[in-house]
Amino acid sequence: MAEAAYDFIADDLHPIDIVQNIATHYDWDFDRIADDQIAMMIDGSWTTYSLSLAWSEQDAVLRMICTFDMDPPADRLPALYDVLNRANDKGWNGAFTYWLEQKMMVFRYGLNLAGEASASAMQIDDIVGSAVMACERFYPAFQLVCWGDSDPAQAMLVAMEQAFGRA
Repeated sequence: MAEAAYDFIADDLHPIDIVQNIATHYDWDFDRIADDQIAMMIDGSWTTYSLSLAWSEQDAVLRMICTFDMDPPADRLPALYDVLNRANDKGWNGAFTYWLEQKMMVFRYGLNLAGEASASAMQIDDIVGSAVMACERFYPAFQLVCWGDSDPAQAMLVAMEQAFGRA
């Protein structure tokens, strides 16, 4: 995601207020569910991702989940779990899980703000952008093992590594 120009001071804002300001900046659809929770939709190349961020005062954690629908055939679940583990092995920030009953792929991340730390707009923008990038990166691999009958190792070959530098 492009770096947002933040025209607000985030130091004194509630983390969910910061998320709302970022969603407004990017013109994302969002719904402020409660003082400590927001849900938004972000269009990706492959699908639309549903993100929910919630602030837990008790734990001092900003929790984020990014979901997209996935209803694989039952006989492909072992392959999906295999490729999901391979995807998690490639990333350090957040992790994928599959919610079978909801038929959703989930990317989860928690930003620990213990010790009265505060989240910056740049940090929150980064975790949202990283979640969408991870989903975009591995979405084709998940699809290939579920509906393309691909082997998990082979499906992971389509998961592009993040590029660094310039050409």
